[in-house]
Amino acid sequence: MQQLLMIEDDARLAQMVGEYLERSGFGVSHAPDARTGLDRLTQPGALPDLVVLDLMLPDLDGLEVCRRLRALPGEAGKVPVLMLTAKGDPMDRIVGLEIGADDYLPKPFEPRELLARIRAILRRKGDGGTVPSARTLRFGSLEIDRDARTVTVGGQPAEMTSYQFDLLVVLAERAGRVLTRDQIMEAVRGRELEAFDRSIDVHMGRIRAAIEADAKNPRRIVTVRGVGYVFAKQQD
Repeated sequence: MQQLLMIEDDARLAQMVGEYLERSGFGVSHAPDARTGLDRLTQPGALPDLVVLDLMLPDLDGLEVCRRLRALPGEAGKVPVLMLTAKGDPMDRIVGLEIGADDYLPKPFEPRELLARIRAILRRKGDGGTVPSARTLRFGSLEIDRDARTVTVGGQPAEMTSYQFDLLVVLAERAGRVLTRDQIMEAVRGRELEAFDRSIDVHMGRIRAAIEADAKNPRRIVTVRGVGYVFAKQQD
């Protein structure tokens, strides 16, 4: 699941947009001011795939935040930025893009447009844009391409639904870690599993049928009785 950091001082807007993006399959964290956002970008292992950055913040303006972000060492300085602003001045957009923002969206905006722009930036990123990164997970003969949203086993395509792909990615990104059904569902849908909802087991069965040599004796996705599932780190 791709992670977004939203640096926005309007708590109501951040909550509304965050919930919409989470329903669309993203993980979203919120920073209410510039310094909190910059602090999170320097935390080891917490780097987001994209930053949604408001231009008007209480402590630093978004342009300065973007400058400081681009000055960060390593991959942190290359994280894509989508800038939001209440201003309609074209000069703000020009300056923002010149200092390293990847796109610019004026307020008020439709959440669907924000989502479309985020996806477009992330597609460019995956195609070798501003942040070259390993977007393909490989486990032996199994390859999961998170950007193309494809799965192959021994070079052959493994067919599954979009939702099953998301379930597989959640497990694969946490290979070796036992996940409960609630944790898996929350990671994919942003909510806890409803009581007696066993649909996830049906999906796991279909994923196994697509990627396992023997779905009845799985070696990639292993059931931990009474707990949940674990994706095996070492695979053929």
